[in-house]
Amino acid sequence: MALLVHFLACAFGLGSWVAINGLWVELPLIVNELPEGWDLPSYLTVIIQLANLGPLLVTLMHKLCPGRLKETAVIYTILTIGILACFLLAFFWKVTTVMAGALHSTAFLVMTFFLSLVDCTSSVTFLPFMMQLPPKYITTYFIGEGLSGFIPGLVALGQGVGIARCVNITRGPNDTSPVRAVAASESLYTMQTEYLPPNFSTEVFFFFLAAMMAISLLAFVLLGRVPRTFELSTENLVSDTVSSVSSGLDNPVASNQKAHSGKSEEAGQSRPLLGKPGYSVSQLAFIYFLVVWVNGLTNGVLPSVQTYSCMPYGNIAYHLSAALASMANPLACVIAMFLPKRSLRFLGMLSLLGTGFGAYNMAMAALSPCPLLQASAAGEALIVLSWIFFTGTLSYVKVMVGVILRDQSHSALVWCGAAVQVGSMVGALSMFPLVNVYHLFQSGDICNTKCSL
Repeated sequence: MALLVHFLACAFGLGSWVAINGLWVELPLIVNELPEGWDLPSYLTVIIQLANLGPLLVTLMHKLCPGRLKETAVIYTILTIGILACFLLAFFWKVTTVMAGALHSTAFLVMTFFLSLVDCTSSVTFLPFMMQLPPKYITTYFIGEGLSGFIPGLVALGQGVGIARCVNITRGPNDTSPVRAVAASESLYTMQTEYLPPNFSTEVFFFFLAAMMAISLLAFVLLGRVPRTFELSTENLVSDTVSSVSSGLDNPVASNQKAHSGKSEEAGQSRPLLGKPGYSVSQLAFIYFLVVWVNGLTNGVLPSVQTYSCMPYGNIAYHLSAALASMANPLACVIAMFLPKRSLRFLGMLSLLGTGFGAYNMAMAALSPCPLLQASAAGEALIVLSWIFFTGTLSYVKVMVGVILRDQSHSALVWCGAAVQVGSMVGALSMFPLVNVYHLFQSGDICNTKCSL
């Protein structure tokens, strides 16, 4: 029975962030199909931040109407919405409408909002439900939550991405394209980018995400039927697993709200922010600065321009950057579990290193469509590795600062959650006008963009 419960807890945790992680790793195939093009990631970062309305409402319900909100009913609802949204995406993700005089992928953006609402709300509902089980199963749950980023990345690698090739297109005298006027006897040859299909389609990938959400729902139903032959236990919940904080802070594009779920359950047990000695006010200020800074970069600033930093090197480079960076996130959390290092000097240096990788990614985005080493294998390898190390190093920092604040007090962890949200929101909202209003970043076409060497 214990092994079965471990398996169900892992499968249940799998549904926490699998949908949004799946969308991010699928973007290399989507950006070439939807009208937003390379601007699409910046839309997604803002939509994900707006979806934090769900966790906020749940937290307020717990605070204002304690005991009236049933996590079980909320979990059934959000998992069902997640399955339906993934299923509908497979059919309608290409549907567009005209809004404000421009073509937009309305169906995709609306479905993305619902999936973000599902995943963000799972952060404050899944954990309270798991608190009904002994602490040993919480560790397994967070393993499943980590796999929600690893498995979509693995599947995306198996899916591959269509190789782009340049083909000659003949434009005759009846062609109305505004390239230039041509004589009646003249034909005009132009280059056009053609993308070969991947190993399986985007629609199949969305069906896969729907299946993963359905597995999570089935695991939840079966967990509810597990005989309660043990006493309900919530003490030592956090101390039994380092990953309880790490999983709550390390989503590449969205931040979890674990601290808020604990707030509703243990409001009366909160300790002061400086409840434990060991860190001065200036040191704590530095820790919270790291939380804001790191989450701002990983959840808002850099994801908004990933297309501009990777696509000039080709869609394969973008595909590998998105998939491998998604897999680097949970791997960094595993490393933090077995090789924890709490030195603030070390974490500061690691943050500086991760920021350096982020600066390189941002510089290549600013140079788009002609970044450094564009037409070389070295350039492709550098941008992929830079995104992997950017995600991995800063994910480790997020885990360790979460662990430090967890050991300070419950109140410190609540403030950590607030800092995560502030950093993510500021990062996303600051980049959106730069990308979509002022157009500081330029897209290109690998077949028609001429870059000087």
